[in-house]
Amino acid sequence: MTVRFGSLELEPVRDELLAPPVAAALSAAPGVAAKAHTVAIDPDLAETATLTQQFGLDPEMSANCVIVLGKRGGELRPAACVVLASTRADVNGLVRRTLDARKCSFAPQDWAVAQTGMEYGGITPVGVPDGWPILVDRAVTEQPWVLLGSGLRRSKLALPGPALAELPGAQVLDDLGLR
Repeated sequence: MTVRFGSLELEPVRDELLAPPVAAALSAAPGVAAKAHTVAIDPDLAETATLTQQFGLDPEMSANCVIVLGKRGGELRPAACVVLASTRADVNGLVRRTLDARKCSFAPQDWAVAQTGMEYGGITPVGVPDGWPILVDRAVTEQPWVLLGSGLRRSKLALPGPALAELPGAQVLDDLGLR
């Protein structure tokens, strides 16, 4: 089955369009993998705003994944946060409280890339390290489909919104994404 996003035509998942941790995570979750689609893109178009404009996408069709670090008593508490592209993650409010952290901030780029094994600009919740919470805004799970990073800048991954709630460690939160 082919899925269309604006002028993008996605096909069933192809491992060569996924970072190794993303391919491994999909292999370990056949129910999610069966729903996944991929598409190759120009890496210069990987940023959500550029991609949305270039391919005529509605921002509600794209979801961003940001890696955050909560801190409490010297302990780091990483998490992946997934929000619609039209919103931003409530890092200092809901995320901080959910992680039971004293402080919470976006993870440094080099740290996020090294820890996830994914390229900056392509980080996705699929395949983050075991034990990391995946905080998903309920609005993302209510979308029929969402376009996400694939772990690589040269491609995108598409999943039905509800499939993100099936990922190991996923927690669906109301109002995670702020307008």
